[in-house]
Amino acid sequence: MKETWERHTSCEERNERTNQPTNSVNNKRYKMTMNHKSTATKVLLVVVLATVVSGFSVLDRRQAIQKALVGGVAASTAALLPGGVGGILPANAVVDEETPRTTTRMGGLLEPFQDGPRSIRMMVPSGWNKFDGEVGAYDLKWQDLVDPSENIKISSNPVKSTTTSIDALGEVQAVGESLANKRNARLISATERLTDGILFYKFDFAINDGTHQLLQLCVCKGKVWSLDANSKEKRWGKRSDMYENVLGSFMPKLA
Repeated sequence: MKETWERHTSCEERNERTNQPTNSVNNKRYKMTMNHKSTATKVLLVVVLATVVSGFSVLDRRQAIQKALVGGVAASTAALLPGGVGGILPANAVVDEETPRTTTRMGGLLEPFQDGPRSIRMMVPSGWNKFDGEVGAYDLKWQDLVDPSENIKISSNPVKSTTTSIDALGEVQAVGESLANKRNARLISATERLTDGILFYKFDFAINDGTHQLLQLCVCKGKVWSLDANSKEKRWGKRSDMYENVLGSFMPKLA
């Protein structure tokens, strides 16, 4: 660190003496950051598509998830965060203000749920069927009693210890646009929030097969968590508020 600081200081002193700008250095750093972002975004596409898109077999999804998360995400994160600490991060990936976790029951439409072994807590639809685990597809799923296309799924996969936040995957808007293009969908919005020290990325998609989906991603305690809520487009107006509160209530730790 001392040598790096001395070289940086010497560079600034030479620039001041010669009255030469440092734009070339900044441009080089910017290009390096953008290259890392591009690689990380491609990795994220593999992860999300493998866990969400129903066209994958269970085995294909499990293999894609393991390959992307254990190798690609960690490598991309290491490139962005040398040594696991500090590094170059997207400027607009920094969120300063905390958003409180949602706990509303919506007049009985939602009820609290907690899973000790998985260390998750959230609000879930009251009376929906609950399914516990399909290897390589999801960890938990809630499904409407009448229309199975209305469902909520949670999946998690391990990442290396150097991957500590979802912002290692790139800027939220760019990630959302890439996902929409790959999934034949229209990106309605891409937002981020900080709740209890965890950064969440949330995407709102109108998929061309008539499905409307909210997708949320975060990293916590060595895992990347994916939570998606789905409905037919014609029913979205009746489900959107409930789904927003479900995603806003999700917390992948108990305390």
